[in-house]
Amino acid sequence: QVQLVESGGGLTQPGGSLRLSCAASGQIFSINKMAWYRQAPGKERELVAIIISGGNPDYAASVKGRFTISRDDAKNTVYLQMNSLKLEDTAVYYCNANVNSWGGWSDYWGQGTQVTVSS
Repeated sequence: QVQLVESGGGLTQPGGSLRLSCAASGQIFSINKMAWYRQAPGKERELVAIIISGGNPDYAASVKGRFTISRDDAKNTVYLQMNSLKLEDTAVYYCNANVNSWGGWSDYWGQGTQVTVSS
């Protein structure tokens, strides 16, 4: 069984910064894709940032230049550094990973962490 556990959400003012972490645990052979999604109230879940093993990261246009995704494969962890936060960044942020485990490749999701940007 593979689990993704997020941390680092919270409340900040516009212009502030937060750093999210997501650690994968369990019977993991390798991880290909690691990504962050978010879902604001009344809106659909959207891709924020994605990083493929050995590849370059990619970002939603709305966060490009403000957010940075990175991964530490030795720790099976993905990070999202969020700078210059805006009110519209308020959402529940979910970690997603494509993991090779005993049952083969599967997509896993974290439980979500709330990010609130408010003045």
